[in-house]
Amino acid sequence: MRDARIDRRLFLRGVGGATAGLAAATALSACGTGTSRTPSGSAKGGGKTVVVRDSGGSYGAALQKAIYTPFTQETGIGVKVLNLDDAPLLAQIKQGRPQCDLINNSMMAHLKYVKQGALETLDPGRLKSLKSAKVPEAQITDHAVGHSFYGQCIAYRTDAFDGRKPESWADFWDTKAFKGGRAMVSPDGDLPELEFALLADGVPMDKLYPLDVDRAFKVLTRLRSDIKKFWDSGPLPGVLLSRQEVTMSTVWDGRIADLQKQGVPVERQLNGMRRQFSGYAIAKGAANVDGAYRLMDFALRAESQAALAKAFPSNPSSPVAYAKLTEDERNALAGAPKYYDEGFDTDIDWWLKNESAVTKRWLEWARG
Repeated sequence: MRDARIDRRLFLRGVGGATAGLAAATALSACGTGTSRTPSGSAKGGGKTVVVRDSGGSYGAALQKAIYTPFTQETGIGVKVLNLDDAPLLAQIKQGRPQCDLINNSMMAHLKYVKQGALETLDPGRLKSLKSAKVPEAQITDHAVGHSFYGQCIAYRTDAFDGRKPESWADFWDTKAFKGGRAMVSPDGDLPELEFALLADGVPMDKLYPLDVDRAFKVLTRLRSDIKKFWDSGPLPGVLLSRQEVTMSTVWDGRIADLQKQGVPVERQLNGMRRQFSGYAIAKGAANVDGAYRLMDFALRAESQAALAKAFPSNPSSPVAYAKLTEDERNALAGAPKYYDEGFDTDIDWWLKNESAVTKRWLEWARG
């Protein structure tokens, strides 16, 4: 089952150099996409089917239930889902033959697409939900709109510290007061966790960027001998915690509820949570631009974002969506108003400029 987050192995291989046009074209038949979809006047005016790219798995099933099926019921427009990785999709767009209209991906991925001229410039006037859902201005760009985020935070065993609870990243680094091994992410799973090291060293959340890379690696080095595993997939932190191989791990916030349902004595600490948003964009040269706008507008409604949050641990970008959830549903989400100020938004512009160099240095540090 694929996770909602980007498969970073494929992403790092693909987005930076999607030049394998012939290979991508050959791969299309394996994706069940059929023949090419040439833009036409009638299609741009409103075709009967809109093709959306998402990452599938349990996330895709939730999207089908909360977004796609209700959209079709309301509009009569069918939704066809495409699970396609970035490299072949970018190659299609470069050839002027994208097999999808709407792209659901991380906002960081969308920025990389923009740099390759692969997205349509959006007309905000065609997205009425932006105003009614009060989507934050920071999540509205010229080419993409953020619809939800996932948070990266601390997960810890509640039976490990004699009733004490870690309250910060400084506690994550304090292996004397909070004994036991740690797990952190590898670049194959997510962005290196430099921000957490800086927070542990006393840097305020609002002063994190631009990241002091040298300082961050010095702080990481203090913990290196206690890091038992670098995880590269969403389920792995839970496995390590449930087996008691570690007492604390970084984790995607939505994974905690699943572990608790399985009876694992774990809890999350959201103080210093790193938020990364996902969003919608329209592929350059999309065959059904009108359908893409209509589906995006529907998905951005506060009601739609709330429905998705009930079907999947997705944190809506719309503050209005949280009011449409019960108190228990709302407080289970890291995006709930009571928690929001405890975290920070990832500076994706900084990471776009520095990801390659930081990842190289991280790999050298991890081997050392």
